[in-house]
Amino acid sequence: MKGISLSPGDYIHFKSQVPLHKITIGGKQWRYYDFGPKMVPPLICIPGIAGNADVYYKQIMALSMKGYRVISIDIPCVWNYHEWVHAFEKFLDAINIHHVHLYGTSLGGFLAQLFAQHRPRRVKSLILSNTFLETHKFSAAMPWAPVLSWTPSFLLKRFILTGIRDGPHEPFIADSIDFVVGQVERLSVEDLSSRLTLNANGVAVGPLLLSDSFITLMDTNDFCAIPQQLKDQVTERYSGARRAILKTGGDFPFLSRSDEVNLHLQLHLRHVGVEPKPDLVQDISGNGNAGSSANDKNAGGGFDDDPPEDRGNSGHDSETDQSGPSDAGSNKLDEQFLSNVRLCLLALETAPLLILHLCVANICTCWKPLMMV
Repeated sequence: MKGISLSPGDYIHFKSQVPLHKITIGGKQWRYYDFGPKMVPPLICIPGIAGNADVYYKQIMALSMKGYRVISIDIPCVWNYHEWVHAFEKFLDAINIHHVHLYGTSLGGFLAQLFAQHRPRRVKSLILSNTFLETHKFSAAMPWAPVLSWTPSFLLKRFILTGIRDGPHEPFIADSIDFVVGQVERLSVEDLSSRLTLNANGVAVGPLLLSDSFITLMDTNDFCAIPQQLKDQVTERYSGARRAILKTGGDFPFLSRSDEVNLHLQLHLRHVGVEPKPDLVQDISGNGNAGSSANDKNAGGGFDDDPPEDRGNSGHDSETDQSGPSDAGSNKLDEQFLSNVRLCLLALETAPLLILHLCVANICTCWKPLMMV
């Protein structure tokens, strides 16, 4: 693991084209991307402990160009699974979505199953990747879970990152690890402690009303932070589910093997009856006015809607960060400028982080984490 690295060029392009939304519902702040034609039933991506809404940027860009609508969310600060179910339901109500297809990895896959268990009428299908059915094993490995909310941020980050396999990796997997490490460094102490608390609550998924034929299990076959025993339990529970085995990919196949993952996501969506709208793709490539506003309740909207900054945001604290380049030359200059800024900021950030990590290295070695990402 090389540590924090500069963002890849396709991610910089993604940030310049796709607006980030922020809304507060019931005291919970939600950060999310919503991109694609609004008349298409959305695929909602839920990350694991070490992820945020940005880690699915390759799925957002690739699938939206095919005519699908993709929503990628951050897990808000919730401290138990009942709170998660209620908060996620309110979020769906706020953005005017009634039925969803959920794609969850690791902890995100576990949360997706719990929502499908408690709100079966709203979940039309599931795509589960490197996930589990119960958290008792993680709870037993974290006897210090009751003090998570008082643990310093740098110790929580250190604990999470030690769960990522270190050592030599093939380039695409190494790049995916570097990208996720950069996202972990941006998480607040509240985000980290709430996610670790969810992971150690000692809860199990009950029976689902959803038929196995509407579930796809997508796992990597090389290495993963989730113990194989827990992944096998998922396979046994959903014995009739479709299987998608990736030969390699590590803990973050949505980044390291994005082409394969995107193909399996498309196959799943077509299998469960979600039809894309490829006729709207030309509009985004032509004028850049893409994406779906969280507050636009017009079901007929699509890629050719007005830019996010021109839309009404009534009832929402929504933020968009969009800077569409006017031509190819300005796009290159923007990307070069952003790269230079990131290089300067990362140079300032890395030194103190390295010092902190060295200071707590001896403390962390006495923890033997069983970590999921």
